[in-house]
Amino acid sequence: MKKVKLLSTLVAFSIMLAGCASSANPQTPAATSAGTDTAAATAAPVKKNLTVAYSEGGTTLDPAEANDLTSDTLVLAAYDQLVTYGIKTENGASIANTEDIKPMLAESWEVNADNTVYTFKLKSGVSFQSGNPVDAEAVAYSFERVAKSSSGSFLYGMASIKSVAVKDPSTVEVTLTNANHNFLQILAMYTFSIVDQKTVEAQGADYLKTNAAGSGPFKLTKWDPATEAVFTANDSYWQGAPSLGKVTLKFTKEASNRVLLLGKGDVDMAIEIPPKDVSTLESNSALTVASNASNRILFFAMNNKVKPFDNVKVRQAINYAIPYDQLLSGVMYGQAKQMKSAVASNTPGFTDAGYVYEYNLDKAKALLKEAGYEKGVDFDFTLGSGFDDWEDDAVLIQAELAKIGVNMKINKLARAQFLEQQKTNNLTSYISKWTSFVNDPGYHLGFLLYGKGSSNYINYQNAEVDKLWEQANLETDTAKRTELYKQAQEIITTEAPWAYLYEYNRIVGMSNKISGYAFYPDEVIRFYPLSITE
Repeated sequence: MKKVKLLSTLVAFSIMLAGCASSANPQTPAATSAGTDTAAATAAPVKKNLTVAYSEGGTTLDPAEANDLTSDTLVLAAYDQLVTYGIKTENGASIANTEDIKPMLAESWEVNADNTVYTFKLKSGVSFQSGNPVDAEAVAYSFERVAKSSSGSFLYGMASIKSVAVKDPSTVEVTLTNANHNFLQILAMYTFSIVDQKTVEAQGADYLKTNAAGSGPFKLTKWDPATEAVFTANDSYWQGAPSLGKVTLKFTKEASNRVLLLGKGDVDMAIEIPPKDVSTLESNSALTVASNASNRILFFAMNNKVKPFDNVKVRQAINYAIPYDQLLSGVMYGQAKQMKSAVASNTPGFTDAGYVYEYNLDKAKALLKEAGYEKGVDFDFTLGSGFDDWEDDAVLIQAELAKIGVNMKINKLARAQFLEQQKTNNLTSYISKWTSFVNDPGYHLGFLLYGKGSSNYINYQNAEVDKLWEQANLETDTAKRTELYKQAQEIITTEAPWAYLYEYNRIVGMSNKISGYAFYPDEVIRFYPLSITE
């Protein structure tokens, strides 16, 4: 026993000497490396976990079918795309620049002379979370799923994609039907996430509805749309392990509860903060409130094929009767901006040319008289549930219209029913919001006010607007394209298919310990850049 004890003492003494030698000679690579590893092992930081309060739990995890904020957020946590958006700084805030396209899974790309063939070279050594390689076959498979999807197929067409061809395991060629200046911007959307073909084919067609198969920074470990979704860090992520160890999305329908949870520190971030609560949260020294001008708009929609709104003078009269100042101050508490075009004012190519609709009831009455409604008129208005400001707006507008003999009958519908009714193109009038994920007038107008737009629910048809939109879509000269979009905006504003209400600020409340937050036009929070300090 004594020999053993003596030997242990000598070994310990030798180790101590070795340790002293390492510290005394930092230029010795091996000794320095050993010392650094030991220190790192001892002081390895424990990753922080992030909890975020969302209003809704999402509907699908399938990138090609996702089209609500929570579903989109879940997809972007688990998947990568070929390209992504750059970041710029405005007024001290980090904001995505959707016109600045950066490589992601694509290392580089080349474009032919007429801008109709894009050849993407994939980064080497990138794997899905399953371990399968991210290759050109997976890219082609992912694009094919979008083309066949019920939700993303319209975007596939809007991107003008004609065909996708695998040239070799790391090269894929995308051919367009025509030059399209929005192609790369659309490609950066969650819809075009690259999915793990081998995993999906092995698991079956419905696998992606409730599971993730991406190469992204976080692995999905739980998704219950009624309660929460949980992601853990993908420590093998090709861009480096995330700073966060776990991200939990708590689904909390009531806005007041989200505000309460944030104020108490029970969650680290909360979205969909009511404007009336912003000042209270701002007074909490432990919190930061990011309130960024977004391109989310709110408009009073009038069905252009239904009386009395088939008459342009009636639509213009409604525009003159909107109490804009009351909406901005009394309803939105200054967390919004008056809307003066069919596109938001921070959209490239925006113009307020043709906007004349300041609050003026005398002008509204005169227009109604010219339209043959001197004795007044009744119409139905459908109010979808879920947004307090919409209800307040509707009540205020109803009161103003009553002053000029217009009876606006408010019919309330649950959110899901409202959305179903809206898609029939038969609602007489309603309030609706819209966010263009690609901040471009072509994308925005193409959905909402182009004659064949998939979301043109108020039947607005103008041959000149359609012609201008189609010409702009093909125009490669930015200045000429912008001019065409401006002409289209002016015609739309004059014809007033909507009454423009306001442009929302995007409000996110968060702990002061969070850094790395950037605002994106699609309003999806990217978790990978986030970190939490002590």
